[in-house]
Amino acid sequence: MRKAFGIGAILLFSVSISLSVSAERAAAQGPAGAGASAATQSSVPLNPIKWVKKDPKNSGDAATSRSDMEKKLTPSLQTQGVLPADTTATDACAPFSALDGCLAALHASHNLGIDFHCLRAGVTGVHSDADLSGCKAAEVEKSESLSKAIHQLKPDANAKQATKDAEQQAKDDLKGIGG
Repeated sequence: MRKAFGIGAILLFSVSISLSVSAERAAAQGPAGAGASAATQSSVPLNPIKWVKKDPKNSGDAATSRSDMEKKLTPSLQTQGVLPADTTATDACAPFSALDGCLAALHASHNLGIDFHCLRAGVTGVHSDADLSGCKAAEVEKSESLSKAIHQLKPDANAKQATKDAEQQAKDDLKGIGG
């Protein structure tokens, strides 16, 4: 019996040391375990209200910023021949929700010789007071991608490449004005 008690004592002693070492490791990791320091240094704010993105269309600063960018872009686009002399970027881009989308449509229209009003109507789904009777896709009532609108208006064009080129030109325009 004495031998059995000795093995039991050794086993109990081993288990208590193992638990003690495990507790020390957990304490060294901090209260939340592994990765707690990385989680507390996260860039995600703790206030859930800040998790919700603000709508730039409803923000006064964004509207002013877009208006300022359009004013800066107008002379440059007119000089390039992308925008007619009697039109401002603000007027041309009014139906577009994003300025870069408008600029891409302007460049695609210019590069491919497509009427901008037709392309704008296809991309935005908004039919303005401009005469769209000559447009092949004038009956389209919903918005579609720039590539699809190009393909409908000029089926023989490489719509994907034309879209890619126009989007790059739009990025360059915005970069040129610091946008």
